[in-house]
This record gives sequence, structure tokens and C-alpha cells, in this order.
Amino acid sequence: MPVARRLGLVGAGSIGQTYIEAAHADPNVRLVGIADQRSDAAVAAAESAGCPAFHHVQDLIEDASPEGLIICTPPVSHFEIAKTALGAGIAVLCEKPLCLRIEDARNLRTLAAENGVLFTMASKFRYVDDVIQAKAILSSDSLGELILAENTFTARVQMGNRWNTDPSISGGGVIIDNGTHSVDILRYLLGPIDEVLAVEGKRLQSGDVEDSALLVLCTEAGIDARIELSWSYHKPDEHYVSLYGTRGTLSVGWARSRYKRHQDKSFTEFGSGYNKLSAIGSQIRNFCAAIHGDEPMLICSDDAVASVEVIDAAYASLHSGRRVNVRVNSAQVMDRAGGQGESG
Repeated sequence: MPVARRLGLVGAGSIGQTYIEAAHADPNVRLVGIADQRSDAAVAAAESAGCPAFHHVQDLIEDASPEGLIICTPPVSHFEIAKTALGAGIAVLCEKPLCLRIEDARNLRTLAAENGVLFTMASKFRYVDDVIQAKAILSSDSLGELILAENTFTARVQMGNRWNTDPSISGGGVIIDNGTHSVDILRYLLGPIDEVLAVEGKRLQSGDVEDSALLVLCTEAGIDARIELSWSYHKPDEHYVSLYGTRGTLSVGWARSRYKRHQDKSFTEFGSGYNKLSAIGSQIRNFCAAIHGDEPMLICSDDAVASVEVIDAAYASLHSGRRVNVRVNSAQVMDRAGGQGESG
């Protein structure tokens, strides 16, 4: 029987609870410690997981000796927590968005490489079977040359006083929050993103961040894409990704997915839809296997950094009102930060 991998978790909020549930369901994963600055939350989560609670990340690392650390805290804290873990030679799986600044994301990638440890961003949609099957269908050329891709993540969510609407903590609004998933899905299916134009929708909720936005992108392969994001309105569409090619169309849905070549009389259904717990469980298993080199991560450190670059370019576009080249923007950001201008 395989030895259970020792993982630590930082952040006992709602997403942290999902990771605890997913880890508990996997006999090859052992949570050895949970840390949260809110001591009561850490204790409650640790009791449910059957492991010690810690107030500080450093104590978790020193006392519990995890092989890998899962970071589920608000984005502003990601850099320092990941830096501490990577510096101690511990692999890191960090929830999205990876970092608020490009230079921080690149510095973490460099630190991980120097210490020879795994560093990756959580991207649950890469672990949804329907999305994986959609990529395989694209690769088979069943749809022909891809012309357009669309992604929609819209829902009525009262954000209230949640940290997601405090830019000093979150880095922005719906673009950096849900949009990070959107960007990674499109990069996974279509390849690197070259340009982005971002337009903010009508702001319906109080706060200092955008609650609706439209992103228009073009990939390095010349494929156009559109991303629609909102916390303030819901589009009753059963599919969240649609792909249009010269030979057919494909849609990835919440409950089921389907594709149809132009010569087909009807759609062919595939997959079983989206299951958050299953996707995160698969992500944890991939992380554990990758720590010991048994298999590669579905999202590597370069993919993680690239997500930060695209989101930063989206905000640069939002503020300038112009289409922004991702590579040029990330180079300019690094120049202003006194770093190197290469793109990841």
C-alpha cells in the first residue's frame, strides 16, 4: 500500500474546508497540521481533520514536517507563506490567484527552482474530466481549426463585506477572482494568450472593485476568445465553455458536455459535468504524485506565473481602455520593479 503523503494546510476558510474534505476521502493523503491566524478556526478545522492546529505557518512547518503545503488564505498573504515554505524545501500548492504582483510570482518560481521543490497554483477546472476530454477532442482535430472560444462565469452573489472586494487583500474584483480560472481554462485549451482587452460592466454592488467585466482575448495562435464575468447577474446557460471550429462546435457544461461536427445530425454527449470536490481531490492526488516525481503537475509553475501576467494585463487594459499585449505589459511591470523583462 502506498505511503500516505504528509500535507499541511494554511487557511481554514470555506475553500480550506473543501480541501480538508477531499484529503479526508483519500487514503493516500494525510493532513499533518492546519494553520490559521484565527486560532478558533484553526482548532475547529484541525479537529475535523484529526491533526494538530497551529497559529503560525512556521510552527506548522517545524513541528509537523509536511512534504507539501496547501495555501488557502486570502491572496495578499500568498507570497510570504509560499516563500516561507519553499525556503524550507517544502512543495507548495497555492490557491488562485497565485500572487498580486508579477514580480512576486516570478520570485517564487525562481526560489522553487533553486531549492528543487515543486511550486504550483491550484486550478481545479484542469481536473474536471469534461474539460480534459474537451482538450482531447480539440487535439483530435474533430472541430477543425478553432475560430472562437467563450467562457462565462456569472452568478448573483452578494459580496457584502467579504475580503474579495477589498483590493488591498484581493488585488481586484471579479477579474482576478473568477477570471483567474477563466484565463487558465483558456490557456489549457488554446495555448498562451497574446493580447487582452478588458471592459468593466455596470457596477451594481458597493465596493472598490469591479463586479462585472468582459474580457476579449487573442491567443498566440490567433484564436479569439471572450470571457464574461459577474457577481451581479446570472446567465442561465448550462454550459460555461463553448468552442467553435471550422468543422464543429463543443460545449462544456455544469451537468453534461457535448460536441457536434457539421456533418453530424445530432450532438454527442460526453462527461458527467462539474464536481468541485472530485476536481480538488484529483488535484491533491496529482500534487502528491508530482512531489515525488511520479507524474507531472497538470499546471506547472510557468502556467501559474502566466496566469498572473494575463490578469495583470487585463487590469492594465481596464485602466487604459486599450488592448494590451501580455508579453509587453509583463516586461514593463518587471522593468518598473527593477527586475528582468522576460516573460514566463
